[in-house]
Amino acid sequence: MITARQARAARALLGWTQEMLAEKALVSLTALKRLESVNGLKVHESTCDQIRRALEAAGIVFLSSDRGEGVMIVDAANPNKPKALA
Repeated sequence: MITARQARAARALLGWTQEMLAEKALVSLTALKRLESVNGLKVHESTCDQIRRALEAAGIVFLSSDRGEGVMIVDAANPNKPKALA
């Protein structure tokens, strides 16, 4: 499951608005705002999956380690030069 911070960071890397991501993920804007909220509002797992898949399709890789979570974008034109944002 992706975190609110990962979703916001992934959007920032892609330069997408919430409206753009909601449209690409086929979820309501309200559901996306709930997922990205700092209050940890509940969101259906299927909604999280749709958002995750839309971001991954755009080149986002989700990272998780004992030091925390983050995201990275893999440039399809140059897969050896990733950009990361945590």
